[in-house]
Amino acid sequence: MSAEDKIKAAADKVTGKAKETAGKATDDEKLQAEGKADQAKGHLRDAAENVKDAFKD
Repeated sequence: MSAEDKIKAAADKVTGKAKETAGKATDDEKLQAEGKADQAKGHLRDAAENVKDAFKD
C-alpha cells in the first residue's frame, strides 16, 4: 500500500467521522449518512490496497 493511498484512506475516514459527529450534534441525518459513507469509502480503499499488497507478495 503506497503512502499516498494510506493518506487518502485515512483522510476519508477522518472526514467521515467529523461529518457524522457534526450531523449527530446538529440532528442532521443527511450529514450523518454522508459521514458514514465517507468512512465506508476509506475502509474500502484500505481493503482494496490490502488485496493488492497480498498479490504482490
